[in-house]
Amino acid sequence: MFTRFLPVRARRAWLAAGAALAAVAVGAVPAAANVTLTMISSDPFNNSTSQHATEVEPDTFSNGSTIVSAFQQGRFFDGGASDIGFATSTDSGVTWTHGSLPGITSGTGLFARVSDPSVAFDLRDGVWLIASLPLNAAVNGAGAIVSRSTNGGLTWGDPVPVNADLGTDKTWIACDNTATSPFYGHCYVEWDNNAQGNLIQMSTSSDGGLTWGPKKTTSPVLDAGIGGQPLVQPNGTVIVPIDNANETAVGAFRSTDGGGTWSDVVTIALIKAHTEAGNLRSGPLPTAEIDGAGRVFVAWGDCRFRRGCKSNDIVYSSSGDGVAWSAITRVPIDGTRSGVDHFIPGLAVDRSTSGSTARLGLAYYFYPVSSCTAATCQLDIGFVSSANGGASWTAPTQLAGPMTLAWLASTSQGLMVGDYISTSFAGGTAHPVVAVANAPSGGVFDEAMYTPAAGLAAAAGGLAGEVAAADHIPPGINNANFHDPRSWH
Repeated sequence: MFTRFLPVRARRAWLAAGAALAAVAVGAVPAAANVTLTMISSDPFNNSTSQHATEVEPDTFSNGSTIVSAFQQGRFFDGGASDIGFATSTDSGVTWTHGSLPGITSGTGLFARVSDPSVAFDLRDGVWLIASLPLNAAVNGAGAIVSRSTNGGLTWGDPVPVNADLGTDKTWIACDNTATSPFYGHCYVEWDNNAQGNLIQMSTSSDGGLTWGPKKTTSPVLDAGIGGQPLVQPNGTVIVPIDNANETAVGAFRSTDGGGTWSDVVTIALIKAHTEAGNLRSGPLPTAEIDGAGRVFVAWGDCRFRRGCKSNDIVYSSSGDGVAWSAITRVPIDGTRSGVDHFIPGLAVDRSTSGSTARLGLAYYFYPVSSCTAATCQLDIGFVSSANGGASWTAPTQLAGPMTLAWLASTSQGLMVGDYISTSFAGGTAHPVVAVANAPSGGVFDEAMYTPAAGLAAAAGGLAGEVAAADHIPPGINNANFHDPRSWH
């Protein structure tokens, strides 16, 4: 289910220098189930063209005791945000430093808006990296850029250009951090080009993100997709789980030569997704992570276990090589007849663990009652975990909610907490970073970034997942042409 396209001529531009940091307030609020959430950032901007105070769409990455999160600040209705914010903890989530990335939209920045942040760490070069998507018009992605920090994610330099193609969408970044890998220190940025029907493209850096190589496509045929998340195995193989262009299938492609070439997409499964009520901006984009031995886990919202597809579970598949994938398994958050709708998952795998003792953490949004309206839907955030590689799961913990949908930033594709969220392990506990909204006051939103103050343990729960029958994937499905490009700015 991955569309093919012909290549077009590249365009390239360069960014100018500049720097600016924005200070934000922090605090703590109690949530359900005796979980205390710490606010780690809030929108510092006040321009009249975007919605304040709103922060949405967080990603995270951890290395040792350091956690870095990045997210949109000041969401525009028709695409992008006023800037990308960051929040960094160097003590496993106890305290946080926060600000806004310089040189993109403020000061000497060249762009009007920015979107789609993703975080990585390059161990060889000691550099933290945030990839993002600059926009020079409401919905016109203007390439991919990477911001660098050489002091542990506490301050950031002006962005480095990766590509400058109009129509770029959904940037993501990962680095090879295994010293024995033949490609140790390689970093990889993935994006799709919506202007070319969501053509999947990749670029590689081998100098700590200072320069980036030419964009490359999948081969021997050109694939289309959206929401790819590259992950690097200890042997240097890069595996990229991704949706097809209209999010009706999830697949993966890979590189075994350090980004020199990229394989065709292998279809993992067809996606069977329920559309959330209340005009919430959501979709079955993948969330993917990797354990210490290189096993890749990919999860998404899916209704295959629910009668009449009336609500979504979170389901997942895993692979040791990116080619052969396990059967689709349901995370047993509640019963299949509960009427609860689960969506926008953020999966973490503790990279210090693997195999049958791999620790997994999963944050997600949910409606307690799927059949609701924009006026009656109650939005909550939950968390479950596994300490045995997904063989069994804990009962759910509610992190936040209920939230009223009118409290969320409004976009042309629905009310927004993020197209994705993220969870990372540090200090032996899971640290989801999520957008939490409170009631607006005086016409100003109150939607900001929060995380559990003490992290969340991954326990050996007693709830076993349910395995689905194998998908019947029609012959030639990888050559299907959907003619339905998606854009998620």
